[in-house]
Amino acid sequence: MLKIDSHTHILPKKLPNWSDKFGYGDFIYLQHHKKGYAKMMRGNQFFREIKENAWNPEVRIKEYDKFHTQVQVVCTIPVMFSYWAKSFDCLEISKFLNDHIAELIFKYPKNYLGLATIPMQDTELAIEELQRIKSLGLQGVQIGSNINDLNLNEERFFPIFEACEKLDMAILVHPWNMMGQNHMQRYWLPWLVGMPAETARAICSMIFGGIFERLPRLRVNFAHAGGSFLATIGRIKQGFDCRPDLVAIDNPIDPKKYLGKFWVDSITHDALMLEYVLKLQGSKRITLGSDYPFPLGDLEIGKFIEEMNLDQSIKEDIFYRASLEWLNISKERFN
Repeated sequence: MLKIDSHTHILPKKLPNWSDKFGYGDFIYLQHHKKGYAKMMRGNQFFREIKENAWNPEVRIKEYDKFHTQVQVVCTIPVMFSYWAKSFDCLEISKFLNDHIAELIFKYPKNYLGLATIPMQDTELAIEELQRIKSLGLQGVQIGSNINDLNLNEERFFPIFEACEKLDMAILVHPWNMMGQNHMQRYWLPWLVGMPAETARAICSMIFGGIFERLPRLRVNFAHAGGSFLATIGRIKQGFDCRPDLVAIDNPIDPKKYLGKFWVDSITHDALMLEYVLKLQGSKRITLGSDYPFPLGDLEIGKFIEEMNLDQSIKEDIFYRASLEWLNISKERFN
């Protein structure tokens, strides 16, 4: 069976030292301190150690073979978004990262599909880069759950979503810049609590802001099974019903009516939770995802789904058909 991992991250092996080039900021660069490993440095501060599978396409293909997965949808690591930077500097970084991914999918067309990053802080430049990456053959873009603490319903972002719909570009919304993270560093809480909340924030912002109403053909996938949104949809619906003066001010449509209108990936780490997500979303709106190569991801690439007592057609939806529809590509591409 074809398997498409809709949510993976990659970097070029070498990154410029943008802090030196631009003369400000703590941009990410890599220190290759020992064979097969590199330190991600944020300015002079250590951020994370990564292994060769974060940049080596051949190593990645071999690791995916162990889990009978042929195709990886690759995008950058959210810390690279650089929305806080000057617009043209962010555009330069985006182009560098996007060109790397474009080269990858050109060289390995049966194994890789690509999502770009764009300077969301500058609408005009973001749309300019969207048009360029369309010509490079990328399938869509990955964006953050907020843009410099602004929610995705802000009117300044609407032309970007409008351009994605017009250009037939898919969107992956990934949590980052987690709210409250400065107050909950202990126990890795920004990743365990903040990330799910960020994704729920993004979904609610897009629903209540009327984005899906205004752009019904927009194809959006939300990382990590939609974060805490689906688990709290009852509360969200109750808030919509009891305080429409606060919640329904921009969109009067019941939030539950949007279930199954967007995609979420399968990263629940839990079969029971995935069964719940299936009941709400339906299998045609759940894409196989791993968050590879990071340890908080599903690094067995859907093994727990294989072991679930699901109809074959449901597994086929999750493993490839939902991703094909989200990205608007044909299965024959991989024959």
